[in-house]
Amino acid sequence: MLERIREGSQGTWAVVILGLVILSFVFAGVGGYVSSTGTAAAEVNGDEISLNTFERAYENERARLESQYGEAFTALTADAAYLNQFRQSVLDRLIADKLIEQAAEDLGLRVSNQQISQQIVNMPEFQVGGQFDNVRFQNALRQVGYQTSTFRDYMRTEMTRQQVAKALLGSEFTLQSEASRVLKLQAQTRNLQFITIPSESFKQSIEVSEDDINIFYQQNLLRFDTEEKVSLQYVELNADDFLVDIDVTEQELQDLYERSSSTYRTEEERRVSHILFETADNADAAQEKADEAVKRLNNGEDFATVAKDMSEDTFSAENGGDLDFFAQGMMDPAFADASFELKNVGDVSAIVESEFGLHIIKLTDIKAQQVTPFEDVKEELVKRVKSEKAIEEFYLAQNQLKELAFEMPDSLVDVAEAIGVTVQETALFTAQTAPEKIANPTVLAAAFSTELTQDKVNSEVISIGDNHVVVLRVKEYEPERTKALQEVKEQIVTQLVSEKAQAAAKAWANELLVDLQAGNDISAKLADKDLAWELQAGVARFGAALPRGIVDQAFKMSATEGANQAVVELASGNVGLVQLNSINLTDEVPAEQITAMQQRLGQARAEGSYASLIAAMRAEADISINQL
Repeated sequence: MLERIREGSQGTWAVVILGLVILSFVFAGVGGYVSSTGTAAAEVNGDEISLNTFERAYENERARLESQYGEAFTALTADAAYLNQFRQSVLDRLIADKLIEQAAEDLGLRVSNQQISQQIVNMPEFQVGGQFDNVRFQNALRQVGYQTSTFRDYMRTEMTRQQVAKALLGSEFTLQSEASRVLKLQAQTRNLQFITIPSESFKQSIEVSEDDINIFYQQNLLRFDTEEKVSLQYVELNADDFLVDIDVTEQELQDLYERSSSTYRTEEERRVSHILFETADNADAAQEKADEAVKRLNNGEDFATVAKDMSEDTFSAENGGDLDFFAQGMMDPAFADASFELKNVGDVSAIVESEFGLHIIKLTDIKAQQVTPFEDVKEELVKRVKSEKAIEEFYLAQNQLKELAFEMPDSLVDVAEAIGVTVQETALFTAQTAPEKIANPTVLAAAFSTELTQDKVNSEVISIGDNHVVVLRVKEYEPERTKALQEVKEQIVTQLVSEKAQAAAKAWANELLVDLQAGNDISAKLADKDLAWELQAGVARFGAALPRGIVDQAFKMSATEGANQAVVELASGNVGLVQLNSINLTDEVPAEQITAMQQRLGQARAEGSYASLIAAMRAEADISINQL
């Protein structure tokens, strides 16, 4: 299988299935993925997956899901069993990555510097206006404390590993004939007739005994368990509610404008080009290269030409070392200071040392500072002053609420009066039927906690949004219990009558089926129950208006006599008798549909093959997992 991967490593199809997910690792911290410090979370064929690596991957994935699913995911993570399962799935993914990385190494797969550079340049996360922006790229790396060379090494590992996946995905395909056959099956329609036999007509003859009721109750006790319920009293504080009564003076606006001068002032920006020599591996060699570059510049060579020939910042070198505009604070301090010390456009610095290495810097353009007038931002200032005052009043009220709720734990009425709000109440609810405002995982955890349900005290201040809090107490509590037989007897009888009625209807339908297959006329029996065949032509496999059970049964049968009739239970509780009369085939399928189906089937096969590869390698690998 691995030889097949080597041969298919240049395949281009289905690359999108496993693209490089790189930027999330950058901002979460590349270090956790390129270093192996700390206790090992697992060991794969002698290679460690450090605990640091695992924890960073776990936090990154958790943050991603919280961002995507919000409180729904937060509620899931409150379950310790789910959280353990989630952590295990993250480790399983890291183990799979390590296995693929080892397979790539065994196959001798490599990635060139040019491929890495092109991949980084094409990443939209490092682009501004559709073009690669070196300032943005360097800032992103600096945020996590990495040099270009370190990130390039990380990219090399990731891209090499992805070659295995791409090769496997690219080696899967589906024939046109296969795709055409699937499409023809999907497009196939059927002509049928059916009878819907209502179970209601059999209910009058149904008898339910006390033994039936007792047996059903004992066998289905879990169905009669209630969920615990609470009704709440709560006091709510929201900073937005304080905005209405807030006044703003002209002096306050002027003061905020002065304090926010940096917000309404565009700092001076410099555009420079540079030539970089990295010192991480060999500082002396970097110094020699820098001296050589200075000589070439002093001899009159063009700065852009020297940068393209010698700079180790390969991304900017392609553009003559250009780094575009930046302000103070956006670059390495030593680099920025040297750039802003240059007086005139065209000036070139001496050799400057930064954390990235040695630079020679040329000033190519200057953007002067610009200030937005007070009147242009006055409306915005009013909103900001009001918001600041509202938040200040909100925090004062929140602190007061916290103190009073603790000092008077047996009631919220006096607490509410003291801070000028009202006590709100809810009806009884379960954790699944909570009112919208209360349906917050943290609030629900407190509402159903032993402290509030048993001790009947006020909760702590609970945040339910930005500058939005509540304090609550349980007004009424109903614990979980199993309902007594007498409480659910009527419900059980109804259920048993329905089940027995459907069974009786099915038995009668089977009698009809026996008659049909024997060639007997069933019209008299149908007339007795005021039933008749319903004809349906051209019934599609999906989207038909008929009961799903009838459609499914029709597409399970052949049109051969003796195999084209069946009885089926329907979700409604009724019973259907189905007869398939004929099958309508589709001769031609549009070429574009065949192409699309080939891609879908190929993708499904590729994903299955990739999962099988991981499973096979994992079965043969020496893997040890430590407690997480």
